[in-house]
Amino acid sequence: MRAAALPLLFATLLGPALAQAAALSVCTEASPEGFDVVQYNSLTTTNATADVLMNRLVEFDAAKGQVVPSLAESWTVSPDGLIYEFKLRPEVKFHSTGYFKPSRTLDADDVLFSFQRMLYPAHSWHKIAQSGYPHAQSLQLPSLIKQIDAVDPLTVRFTLDHADATFLATLSMGFASIYSAEYADQLLKAGTPEKLNSQPIGTGPFVFNRFQKDAVIRYRANPDYFAGKPAVDPLIFAITPDANVRLQKLKRNECQIALSPKPLDIAAASEDPALKVEKTEAFMTAFVAINSQHAPLDKPEVRQAINLAFDKASYLKAVFEDTAVAANGPYPPNTWSYAKDLPGYSTDLDKAKALLAKAGLKDGFSTTLWTRPQGSLLNPNPSLGAQLLQADLAKIGIKAEIRVIEWGELIRRAKAGEHDLLFMGWAGDNGDPDNFLSPQFACAAVKSGTNFARYCDQRLDQLISAGKTTTDQSVRSRLYQQAQTQIQQQALWLPLAHPTAAVLARKGVEGYLVSPFGRQDFAKVNVSR
Repeated sequence: MRAAALPLLFATLLGPALAQAAALSVCTEASPEGFDVVQYNSLTTTNATADVLMNRLVEFDAAKGQVVPSLAESWTVSPDGLIYEFKLRPEVKFHSTGYFKPSRTLDADDVLFSFQRMLYPAHSWHKIAQSGYPHAQSLQLPSLIKQIDAVDPLTVRFTLDHADATFLATLSMGFASIYSAEYADQLLKAGTPEKLNSQPIGTGPFVFNRFQKDAVIRYRANPDYFAGKPAVDPLIFAITPDANVRLQKLKRNECQIALSPKPLDIAAASEDPALKVEKTEAFMTAFVAINSQHAPLDKPEVRQAINLAFDKASYLKAVFEDTAVAANGPYPPNTWSYAKDLPGYSTDLDKAKALLAKAGLKDGFSTTLWTRPQGSLLNPNPSLGAQLLQADLAKIGIKAEIRVIEWGELIRRAKAGEHDLLFMGWAGDNGDPDNFLSPQFACAAVKSGTNFARYCDQRLDQLISAGKTTTDQSVRSRLYQQAQTQIQQQALWLPLAHPTAAVLARKGVEGYLVSPFGRQDFAKVNVSR
């Protein structure tokens, strides 16, 4: 009797603990470009790195619409807006793995390393990032941050060259994640600095375990996470490019969350008693970037003609199935400086042809149209969308050859400016309007590669820069509305849509919130079977 009772007693005691350690499998649409997030600018990479492995000094709470503490417990800003001093959270532990055992907790040296490697060309780690630092460069941080000092082990001071109203919110972006200086030193001494991109270390809620390209990423819950160990363990990213397959995996409970569903899948999930749909208005814009450095796209008349040839209403109905709002410029309508009275480009083939003739191209021209192979939130049906635009352009004599390029390769080549017309999307990180302007239209962003229109104009650059020098929202709005007017007059984009951010989940998933910025937080998720 006693021998039989002991296993039963152990099972009773261990049962609740075992129930808390449910695995969470998330069906995602693509592989990250790497795990050193500062080198990249795609949301897919941010989701797989910064969102699960890392923390920043501060985070942006989308529900509250404000910056909140993270690795920094508190901060002060000088009256002139030039000095930011952060008090770090004590006893924050870096991940312990088979390839790194930290000997100390996070301190000011880690913050200094994380930013100095991006800012200072003479830094021993600066040139190791083969892809450069696109966000830091496009946001012009090297010229903004004058100095970074460790006041004491748990206090860091940033001294700015000039006041910048966006600086604090910028520190919540994925690229501002804090790295272990001790781990970086270990890699440098071993002559293997490239491992920072394949064997990441952070302070975040999950610890990196294994990555198989185009197949799976495995993480385990961080038992030492300062906000408490996550309830799900392990966390698995099941890389599933086809949205239909993602839905089927969700139905079979092979995934408990599926990202970037197609509109039809959202409707199907809404009718399935085992599934639910989580959604919110997205702070995102889908667009076709027009490379203004490639002739004849360097002529504004040609770019305007492309906008006038496009049947946006048919595109939205066919590709987004009327689940998105038509875009008229770079900003989503929920942006506080959105220019609601900006005149759009209504379909007008005769006017488009007249503009081409004015540009000396009455017989049209040939170009290329780049898109990705699989769908995403900002491009649910890439093949159909490209064919629709191709057909519209043909009506005014523009012969566009569709080129389907794998996502990682597409991003790399687009940042190098190799494209003509490019289906792309942009998600703001923190609710600030500049999060669209500086990365997409500033001159510095041409060099960093995030300015996919490849457009540099001193007047537009001055408007963008001036908008960051004051905290007066009315002044900033006026400047940003002027910027939107110039962007539309120059027709740098073919604006497409502002989608609704939707995620499919099993009914047993609790605590997951859809971010309007496309960021992912699985640290607060619970899964019941």
